[in-house]
Amino acid sequence: MPTMPEQISTQLFIWAVALFIIKHLVADFLFQTSWMAKGKEQPTNWRAPLLAHISVHAAGTLLIALLLAPQLAWLAAIDFVVHGLIDKSKTFVQKRYRLNVEQAAYWWLLGTDQTLHHLTHLVFAVWIAATATAI
Repeated sequence: MPTMPEQISTQLFIWAVALFIIKHLVADFLFQTSWMAKGKEQPTNWRAPLLAHISVHAAGTLLIALLLAPQLAWLAAIDFVVHGLIDKSKTFVQKRYRLNVEQAAYWWLLGTDQTLHHLTHLVFAVWIAATATAI
């Protein structure tokens, strides 16, 4: 099991966090089409829109990894899986409880979804900074 070095590059960590925040904004709010957003929440035919959406996220993670720590390019595959699980879980809960924008629970769910994505990115940023420091 890899260990965390006692010190990591603060500069690299800050760059990674900033790039992941920008990546999330671009992938979730600028590049996500209505076909993706609406389609991934449908009871049928949801796979293609979800796969397209999480592919955009994975591509962003791949670019960040290639820029900051090329040996961690495989984080894109992890992001693909984790992002898919988070988004599908949100859709499941939203449909199960029939949540809509007029309900506080809808916004709690959306906030939880976004927080889980940001926590995932925080872990990736630490991983990138720790790996680069260990080299």
